[in-house]
Amino acid sequence: MSGTNAYSEHLKHKEDQLAIQYLPAVKAMSFRLKERLPSSIDYMDLCAIGTEELVKLARRYDDSQNDSFWGYAKTRVYGAMLDYLRSLDMVSRSSRKLIKDIDNAIELYLADHDEEPSDAELSVMLDVEEEKIHEARIASDIYTVLPLDDQLGTPEQEGILERIEHEDLIEAIKEVLMGFDEREQMIIQLYYFEELTLKEISEIVNITESRISQIHKSVIRRIKDAVGGR
Repeated sequence: MSGTNAYSEHLKHKEDQLAIQYLPAVKAMSFRLKERLPSSIDYMDLCAIGTEELVKLARRYDDSQNDSFWGYAKTRVYGAMLDYLRSLDMVSRSSRKLIKDIDNAIELYLADHDEEPSDAELSVMLDVEEEKIHEARIASDIYTVLPLDDQLGTPEQEGILERIEHEDLIEAIKEVLMGFDEREQMIIQLYYFEELTLKEISEIVNITESRISQIHKSVIRRIKDAVGGR
């Protein structure tokens, strides 16, 4: 083996060892994200996406530019997983309308029964095939783990992100949240910024996961309405 080839192999080995060192962190990140997603999303798929991105990052990492590899890689690995989820979120305009109708029906049902209706019950309430209800609820659950920027960029709100700079958008969201009660603010804080699961939030605020889910979706709708009018 020539000196150049030997050096290249040494570098490749060093880079791969760097990726292997942080593989447990990627697995933990995948597991944590999976906890917030519907059962149809496979943990192994998330882990594979994250690992692939980790290896790519390790092979182009320059320790003279960044003194912490995981500090450099963490956001990019998580971003790759979110990109994968975005690729699954092929929701048409009509499907978004169905999701909105489902959310409204669940909210009304919760007020009377203190628990979410089943897909079969929603099918009867909305006169829609149960399979379509099931698919729409999965899409909705995937969508809620994406950043608020994504959720405000729906077809109904087309053009918002072009009109408002990111920093202004964050300020607008904060301003809207100030009008909500303390519990609603806490739920958004814990879900998006602390990245807790609905189960963990339920234990903190002492209300059911179903109710938290509906409060969360209601808050997002009101943020969309408020920001969309700007």
